[in-house]
Amino acid sequence: MAAPPDEPGLRRFLGVFRYGRRAVELVWSTSKPLTVALAALTLLVGLLPAAAAYVGQLIVDAVVHAAQASHDPAPVLRLVAVEALLVILLAFAQRSISVCQSLLRTQLGQRVNVMILDKALTLDLTHFEDADFYDKLTRARREASSRPLSLVGRTFSLVQNTISLASFAALLFGFSPWAALILALAGLPSFLAEAKFSGDAFRLFRWRAPETRMQYYYETAISTLDYAKEVKLYGLGPLFLRRYQQIFHDLYAEDRKLTLRRGFWSGLLGLVATGAFYGAYMWIAVAAVAGEISLGEMTMYLLLFRQGQSAVSSILGAIGGMYEDNLYLSTLYEYLSQEVAAPSGTATSGPDPSDGIRFEHVGFTYPGAAAPTLHDVSFHIRPGQSLALVGENGSGKTTLIKLLTRLYDPTAGQILLDGRDLREWDTTALRRRVGVIFQDFARYQLKVGENIGAGDVTAFEDRERWRESAQKGMSEDFIKDMPKQYETQLGRLFKEGRELSGGQWQKIALSRAFMRSGADVLVLDEPTAAMDAEAEAQVFEHVRNLSKDRMVILISHRFSTVRAADHIIVLHGGRILEAGDHASLMARGGRYERLFSLQAQGYR
Repeated sequence: MAAPPDEPGLRRFLGVFRYGRRAVELVWSTSKPLTVALAALTLLVGLLPAAAAYVGQLIVDAVVHAAQASHDPAPVLRLVAVEALLVILLAFAQRSISVCQSLLRTQLGQRVNVMILDKALTLDLTHFEDADFYDKLTRARREASSRPLSLVGRTFSLVQNTISLASFAALLFGFSPWAALILALAGLPSFLAEAKFSGDAFRLFRWRAPETRMQYYYETAISTLDYAKEVKLYGLGPLFLRRYQQIFHDLYAEDRKLTLRRGFWSGLLGLVATGAFYGAYMWIAVAAVAGEISLGEMTMYLLLFRQGQSAVSSILGAIGGMYEDNLYLSTLYEYLSQEVAAPSGTATSGPDPSDGIRFEHVGFTYPGAAAPTLHDVSFHIRPGQSLALVGENGSGKTTLIKLLTRLYDPTAGQILLDGRDLREWDTTALRRRVGVIFQDFARYQLKVGENIGAGDVTAFEDRERWRESAQKGMSEDFIKDMPKQYETQLGRLFKEGRELSGGQWQKIALSRAFMRSGADVLVLDEPTAAMDAEAEAQVFEHVRNLSKDRMVILISHRFSTVRAADHIIVLHGGRILEAGDHASLMARGGRYERLFSLQAQGYR
């Protein structure tokens, strides 16, 4: 995949830090007490090493003085006790930081995942049919849940080590200002290398999101029940596994190349810091031999320089890590900032409830598609009437239903319900008016009753409504034969789960549609494809009898069922080819009559 053009290095490096404040706000809002504790402990850990080093100098000088003059060990022992107390306090603070980070990590991971899922609830269907959107979602979910805490932890580490370095530099300044300067600059080359390779690693991560999704898809196809039958029957498992492994090897080759380059340059430039330390070591040792500093001061300066060098390395590492964390966080906020169209309507009713549904010169083109799916579609259905849509696959039947439920808006013409344009309706109020069974209806791995209750989230656990809807949806008979009836777990993902036949699942889906007691539009999109022709005819007749004041829209390839509808529309290439009732269409001798007769011959 081609790389996007790079911004100038410094601008790119500084620009990504804009997410630092948002990460701190996110951690703060997740747990204020833990964030405050983490900040206080960080400050304490920043100050204690310099204090311990200073006490160490006093101990060495006290030992030298006691050996040469007083021979009294008491002052030395008191100083040792003080240093022990500081070391114990430092260890406690460091351990407490680890505990705070662990607790925050768990809470924050959950918080970010909820933010990702909450955002998903606001997205349009167009987003879920867009491959670029899935790339954003994949990148956000892979790394972003752990990066905010990592960024905040590194921010605190930066503060902690800056405090430590400032205290070390203040003590080293007493020896020489140049020593403090050498201490600050020695780790810079290694830091620049790490920052550069962090950016390279992020760009690899970002560019290969499609390959990562494909790898995950092969993993799903090999290891889940939905694909298991065909994968085994057609022997696809080894093929999918080879492709899964090939993607890994391709990605690993890139990772290996980057890792080797990163290790080589970081190690080489790290020698600069090592050389600086031993240069300072010799300088301090010579000063001690010359009598310019005491033995205790020499010990302290060497300790300060070693710890200071570690602090500089940690500071630069924290900055480099913050840069990398900001890069990854950009993927989270890029996803969370995905634009969503504002609700366009607020109406909850129309001026003429008796007018029903009108499609007026409706056209629609899917986003990114070269040609329209629907052209100039017009029809009218009133309450109490039934409409059947007939046509080959791809003729636009299901697209009409997506437009009716405002999963999409038409790109031409208008759709009216009760005399009001759908775009003026409140989306929630509109969808509560419609009960839909899609051809690819969901088979929830939930209890039987919850599978039915999903049709009306406000009555999701209403057991009486479950039974009423099951009766209307013709699923009551086989539910009664189940071991726990409405409490029976469906699907094989969970213990004691029971799998249903295709026809039984479709009756569960039909019952789900009847959960919407206030729905006066019932849409059946190939609802009985897993049933035989007789069973389908019984279901449709049953639905018609229960829906005398409702509008029923049926999509089916079985003309024995379609013929019972009040109105029939024949779609071809996204256009209405013929319209009328069964008798008039048969008399016309057009496409409907030809298809009906062709199918009827198959039953003779």
